[in-house]
Amino acid sequence: MQVVSFRLAQEEYAIEIIRVQEIILIGEVTSLPQTPPYIKGVINLRSTVIPIVDLRLRFGLPQEGVTDETRIMVVNVAGKTIGLIVDAVSEVLRIAQEQISPPPPTVAGLEQNYLVGLAKLDERLLILLDIEQIILDDDQPELEQAAAIGV
Repeated sequence: MQVVSFRLAQEEYAIEIIRVQEIILIGEVTSLPQTPPYIKGVINLRSTVIPIVDLRLRFGLPQEGVTDETRIMVVNVAGKTIGLIVDAVSEVLRIAQEQISPPPPTVAGLEQNYLVGLAKLDERLLILLDIEQIILDDDQPELEQAAAIGV
């Protein structure tokens, strides 16, 4: 399995590379009224309006300011293109199935259905996320509304 690893707070996470369309610098995000706080707004990416989700806020972590390392990971989930704000993108890694262990009941406050598992890489522990579950869990109407604004 190939994954893209990234940082949020002090934890290292990863999602499957096939979900990642591209990684971009954070630019101007247009806020939208009446959306949950973790939906930061929308951006115009090459004439396509995509909603932006702050993963820190989605996971209930404290909000941080934008740094030189902050990035937007543009992902494809269930036919939709969504941007995820992360603290930093680390690297692309290959993980063997035997390096992945099932997720414990909760990790860093995340529900178990958001996790694929934990990958043990030498001295590092990588939290593998099911990005589809995280995005589609209860966000579908808000994300569709956010995406429809610019269409």
